[in-house]
Amino acid sequence: MSATEFHRPELVCPAGTPAAARAAVDAGADAVYCGLQNATNARNFPGLNFTEEEIAETVDYVHGRGAKILLAVNTFPPAGKFDLWRDAIDLAVRRGIDAVIVADIGVASYASSRYPALRVHLSVQAGASSPEAIRFYCEEFGVKRVVLPRMLTVSEIADIHRQIPCEIEAFVFGNIGMMAEGRCSLTNYATGVSTNMDGICSAAGDVHYDEDRDGNLTVRLGNFVLDRFGCNESAGYPTICKGRYSCAARTEPYYAFEEPVTLNLSALLPDLMRAGVTALKIEGRQRSRAYVKAVVAAFRKAVDDIGSGKEAKLADLIALTEGYRETEGAFRSKTWR
Repeated sequence: MSATEFHRPELVCPAGTPAAARAAVDAGADAVYCGLQNATNARNFPGLNFTEEEIAETVDYVHGRGAKILLAVNTFPPAGKFDLWRDAIDLAVRRGIDAVIVADIGVASYASSRYPALRVHLSVQAGASSPEAIRFYCEEFGVKRVVLPRMLTVSEIADIHRQIPCEIEAFVFGNIGMMAEGRCSLTNYATGVSTNMDGICSAAGDVHYDEDRDGNLTVRLGNFVLDRFGCNESAGYPTICKGRYSCAARTEPYYAFEEPVTLNLSALLPDLMRAGVTALKIEGRQRSRAYVKAVVAAFRKAVDDIGSGKEAKLADLIALTEGYRETEGAFRSKTWR
């Protein structure tokens, strides 16, 4: 891609904590996205997310360095509990948030009707992957940007871009995204806690690690065994979709849904930019400050290099992938597993 073809995309980066937000901005993020310490966001884990006071402090820090801050209000309110989601939108406006990322139609309606000047982005969890669906959200709720699902090819993204009136944000690094982009019912089946409405996948209170005398580790979620690790294996945080399971038809445990692997679209950055992607999104609000700093810095340099006509070099990112394995998912073709 030549410099004349290049339209500099916004680099949107994860902030699970105030420290991670500062690290992302200092490493070159154009925008950070975060959530509150409650069920309104899809990463509602203990030790993560922001109080209102932390939001205020982070807004000052981010804006003081010329970046933006986005608030994820991207879960679905259960009946009778809408006030929590309404309050999150009110807080975003009160504290000077640049945009809210929403999934629920009711939340989108409240945000757009109550605060017409508030910028609304459509979360990937809304599952809008067709021009018709995206146009509906734009026309009804004034959505300015859609975060596309991770099962579209680059050519499909380009085709959508030509048919919609809003910006496109696409994931370029991190979790590949399973079970219809976060709208998973597996955790709810195992624990009674919903990823969609409580924002928790593999709730910490339901996770159990049992080690035998030989050092082998059995990992459970509720009453379900998700995986077993030998004494020399690294045990990751247990999620149902990335667990290994045994069945009568196989002699060895196998990954029934998805092997631990990281989405890495660094080689496709020029193609995504040509396709009309306005913002490149890095997943990882559960990741450490050091991880965020390293990934953001690498992508910042890559985007800048492409913009100046240089070749982007991102080989070092393999060290930050799950199990040192990476994939381009469906972005290049539909033949991936």
